[in-house]
Amino acid sequence: MIEPLYITTPIYYVNDRPHLGHAYTTIVTDVISRFARMKKQECFFLTGTDEHGDKIVRAAKKENLSPREYVEKISSLFKNLWPELNIENSYFVRTTDQSHVEVVENILRKIYDSGDIYFAEYEGQYCFGCERFYSERELVDGKCPDHGTAPEVIKESNYFFKMSKYQQWLLDHIEKNPDFIRPERYKNEVLSFLREPLEDLCISRPKSRLKWGITLPFDEDYVTYVWFDALLNYVSALEYPDGETYKKFWPHVQHIVAKDILKPHGIYWPTMLKSAGIPLYKHLNVHGFWNVDHSKMSKSIGNVVEPLQMKNIYGTDAFRFFLIRDMVFGLDSDYSEEAMVQRINSDLANDLGNLFSRVIAMVHKYFKAVVPNVDLSLEKEMELGLKEDAFNAVSCFESSMENFSFHKAMIAVWEFINRMNKYVDVTAPWILAKQKSTRKQLEAVIFNLLEGLRIVSGLIYPVMPDTAKTMQKHLGLDPETPFYTLDLLRSWNTIVPETKLPKGISLFPRIDFEKIQKERADIAASVLAEEKLPDITLEDLSRVDLRAATVIKAEIIPRAKKLLKLEVDIGEVRTIVAGIANDYKPEDLVGKQVIVIANLKPAKLMGILSNGMLLAAVEDGKSSVATLDREVKPGTSLR
Repeated sequence: MIEPLYITTPIYYVNDRPHLGHAYTTIVTDVISRFARMKKQECFFLTGTDEHGDKIVRAAKKENLSPREYVEKISSLFKNLWPELNIENSYFVRTTDQSHVEVVENILRKIYDSGDIYFAEYEGQYCFGCERFYSERELVDGKCPDHGTAPEVIKESNYFFKMSKYQQWLLDHIEKNPDFIRPERYKNEVLSFLREPLEDLCISRPKSRLKWGITLPFDEDYVTYVWFDALLNYVSALEYPDGETYKKFWPHVQHIVAKDILKPHGIYWPTMLKSAGIPLYKHLNVHGFWNVDHSKMSKSIGNVVEPLQMKNIYGTDAFRFFLIRDMVFGLDSDYSEEAMVQRINSDLANDLGNLFSRVIAMVHKYFKAVVPNVDLSLEKEMELGLKEDAFNAVSCFESSMENFSFHKAMIAVWEFINRMNKYVDVTAPWILAKQKSTRKQLEAVIFNLLEGLRIVSGLIYPVMPDTAKTMQKHLGLDPETPFYTLDLLRSWNTIVPETKLPKGISLFPRIDFEKIQKERADIAASVLAEEKLPDITLEDLSRVDLRAATVIKAEIIPRAKKLLKLEVDIGEVRTIVAGIANDYKPEDLVGKQVIVIANLKPAKLMGILSNGMLLAAVEDGKSSVATLDREVKPGTSLR
């Protein structure tokens, strides 16, 4: 009997909204979960949110909310996004859940009682962005490698976990189990770190500095370090230690994480498990980053991709397909909206969509929408190797999915789709339909094509479940049958003759990307140029942060005729998108001192985050930018 699978995403930190990286990790995990269904493997799929720590307190303060109100708001954004992306997780865990808090307290007490936690004074370099201490060798030019800022030196008394005690044990375990961390480059990265002296882990924060966290069960004056809290979600969600779910699934756990949290999962977590007497996970599977338009995704440069926006424009299945097809699991990949459109138009609209539409249309045209009752001997004669190609695709798909080579699995499917398109050209059904003497051959050709499409519909199920179901419906398959199981995909002659098929549809209409961009630009320019404010009071006006700004850079936005991208100095560098391109060339603005609204809520225009608004007068459709008559210090407030 096939063993169960427990598959997890990291729980996402709620200091910000969900973005492309969160979506990719969760979609990949959903694909693995659905592949388990194809194998008839019982699967428990966990995701959730990490809700404690100093960054949460600061993010809540910015929005004038309590930490509790803030985490409720952001956690719901994650929880509500996953169904929108066709993600079917088994459970959504939150670190503010009382059941989780109790498990954290239980394990902390267990480790403390074993002697693996001690109290000491410590002075170290602390990054508030990461909420952790850094050693000198971890810093890059004296700065945090993730945030590029110099850590602050903090001296305080805290509790420490004896992580160094387990250094040699972990080294030995990884070397004896070479696929414990995969791909191999990440295993080697962890091994490299472990070959240097491993420091003990500070696992508390004094309440004098931070109150938003789980109180240590052995000292009321301290809360738990966010990582020592968050990592325990993987067992708390299974009702550790006595829950039946824990007993069934924990021995078969695999984690999916991005490479930026390799160290906590590859070093902190296994040593915590060892100390607590909990068996280790089977595999840590690590993927790379999505860069956006060749740059690291960052709020400051305005290139953060919002998954819901892309899903609403291009469809859930198309968005999922692009992410799975275009990232090699373990390596970084580049995201651009234009590349996604090209992939949709090429693979989905042209290859799969046209094939499906042509075949269903031929069933309607030549057989009055009824699946032909084929002569099996002729069916084999007219097969021309299609059956063998189908089973080769299934085999390659299965092995690629098992190895987390998701892009290769999709390549195997599309090689078979292309083989089917060539089969149509070679057999030429439109010619066979012209003569009675070749009617039986026509029936065999169409039947083979329907069988091929059935297998394609099953193979795309983990990545594009809605498209798979649509294809099943139009192939006349029983909607109650799990058509995607590998058992059924290894069979031929499953399509039922004399079944009446619904009229075909376009699975993926072609997308005119330039039209989409033009519509966006026109809307953005209209909003920027014509938005009118209601009457306001002096109190309202006092809340508008008007500042003098120096334009330090200006450039045209491709495919946006009315918009310019400006970089302005308002005491800090901001990016602003302005609808003035019809009236100003970029070089006309560089060096000018203009007036901007600095506290306007950021808005994304043409994929660029505009963080402020330029003041301009608009008359008869022409813009005149408001400027200062003499130079002042950038950032000076206007009163």
